[in-house]
Amino acid sequence: MKLGKEAMEALQAEITGLLSPGDELVVVGAVALRGTVLLAQKEYEELRKYFSEGFLWNCLNLGKDYGICGKTCSHMAEEAGAGALYSVGEGGILSALWKMAEASQVGLWANLRRIPIRQETIEVCEHFDLNPYYLLSEGALLIGIPSGESLVQEYRRMGLPAAVIGQTNRGNDRLLYSGENARYLDRPARDEIYKRNWYQPNLNAAAANKELEGKWQD
Repeated sequence: MKLGKEAMEALQAEITGLLSPGDELVVVGAVALRGTVLLAQKEYEELRKYFSEGFLWNCLNLGKDYGICGKTCSHMAEEAGAGALYSVGEGGILSALWKMAEASQVGLWANLRRIPIRQETIEVCEHFDLNPYYLLSEGALLIGIPSGESLVQEYRRMGLPAAVIGQTNRGNDRLLYSGENARYLDRPARDEIYKRNWYQPNLNAAAANKELEGKWQD
């Protein structure tokens, strides 16, 4: 079912620019960092039963160690010819992909295995049975650009995880690949963090954002 006019305009207002068929999809910044930090903060006593103190320290400091993508990353993308930018947030990277494709009325394919994600995030999410690709991802940036590899290399030289994860097309299908398996990209789901009954967005945002302060913050 297509979005109505008002809903489409609201969606397009979240995004800088629009995707074009043939654009490569670039992600810079590891996804689900904010969600991982929050889980480590709020579930520390539970997690320390299963993980080392060093592992949990890494979780709490993911933002400091890997930075966040602010205006510097956006400016670099624009200068490289990017036509669309989206700051990933609530709902995670998969919600961001759907929103950008829907707002731009394009099809796409994306490879889950190419998306930058920390092993700490994977292990914490597995423990709580959460999908990290639908988890709070402030700090990551999704980019649509005709050719993305050079931009990816620039980000990597800065110490930021980045990858070309897929490409848009003129069709209607939005496909996710993981190895030989493929499935359709679903409409945005409620962020996985809400499965933890302590999560309150307005109360938790300040603490999480403080943890995500990094050397690439503007």
